[in-house]
Amino acid sequence: MVKYKYHHLGIPTKTPVKGEKYLAGYKIWHCGYEESEFGIEWMRYEDDCILPEIVRTVPHVAFEVDDIHAAIQGKKVIIEPNSPSKGVIVAFIEENGAPVEFIQTNVTCDA
Repeated sequence: MVKYKYHHLGIPTKTPVKGEKYLAGYKIWHCGYEESEFGIEWMRYEDDCILPEIVRTVPHVAFEVDDIHAAIQGKKVIIEPNSPSKGVIVAFIEENGAPVEFIQTNVTCDA
């Protein structure tokens, strides 16, 4: 049984946000959830970002999970498990027209 722990809410924006960091491999700017009392992350996408449109345009909720592969099993996966930073694996599914992100931390190998 997969247990979900709220991690953050990701909100797409077209406006630069103070303190944003660039993830070159994904062509996105992001910031906020580490400092936000409520775990809100602002995400700004480059025009040539190849992530699915639904991720670039619709807010997403993210959950921390112990096993990302179990979390996505049987789901409509829109971004396969990948490692945006050391020790982290993320994946996105689509649930009733909304993107949902799963995050697995403390991972010793890449997706």
